[in-house]
Amino acid sequence: MEDKDLMEDILLTAKGACDLYLHGTIESATPKVHGAFDQALKGTLQMQNQVYSKMSQKGWYPTQQAQQQQIQQVAQQYAGQ
Repeated sequence: MEDKDLMEDILLTAKGACDLYLHGTIESATPKVHGAFDQALKGTLQMQNQVYSKMSQKGWYPTQQAQQQQIQQVAQQYAGQ
């Protein structure tokens, strides 16, 4: 397995864990459980950001800048609702 593939797998796993921890935080019944999920979520978000940053530096996670016209169109679309 190549480094890029491994990093993609780690990123996807981190994103999935973030989703689970977020729902655990939202749905927790006690402050102690809420705190445990919240702490796990924060740590996983930090890890996800580190993996994303490393992938971006290596050109493995290319991003595209949105054009101002596209941004305005979407803003207008949702402003009318």
